Amino acid sequence: MIEIFNFLFGQYSTYDSLDIVLEIIAVIFGFLSVWYSKQNNIWVFPTGMISTSIFVYLLLKWGLLGDMMINGYYFIMSVYGWYIWTRKVDATHVTPISKTSLKEHLLSFLIFIGTLFFVYVVYNYFDKWTSWVAYVDSITTAIFFVGMWLMAKRKIENWIYWIIGDIISIPLYFYKGFTFTSLQYFGFTFIAIFGYLAWKKHLNNNPAT
Repeated sequence: MIEIFNFLFGQYSTYDSLDIVLEIIAVIFGFLSVWYSKQNNIWVFPTGMISTSIFVYLLLKWGLLGDMMINGYYFIMSVYGWYIWTRKVDATHVTPISKTSLKEHLLSFLIFIGTLFFVYVVYNYFDKWTSWVAYVDSITTAIFFVGMWLMAKRKIENWIYWIIGDIISIPLYFYKGFTFTSLQYFGFTFIAIFGYLAWKKHLNNNPAT
């Protein structure tokens, strides 16, 4: 039992207690954010902003630039998404859940490619291409950038990107030594699957949207 515990959490023996507490708090608010997203609830954004702001601090401190950029982007897109979700499209209705249009698919592709290029430039500048982790980081960053943009636009396809990115992130963060965050992505995967099903059910029940 002790061996299992050490395998999962042994890396935290060298971390500051405050950083461990902050990571746990960020994980809790991260779970709340994804849960609220599944529920199509506006609280997805304020809870997400708390989580991402904490992670930006921690990841900057730990020198994980790709992950830090993801969370910084999440924070910015949460502000944008908060506006989009509360913006009224007419006198009584706010922006509804909808499917991604062809134009938005194209924009998603451009965001993906643009993110890869941006991460490449940043990692080159800071000489971060030191292991295979950096290459996986660049891919997950691009996936999550697209997913967050689509979520802010209230597009059902955002869940597909989250599911793919979450699955990749589970072993990635464990390898990096952040077990709590790895467990967070494990939970995120299931919530994202149920989120997709819930939003799909909503669309089927509201074909006009």
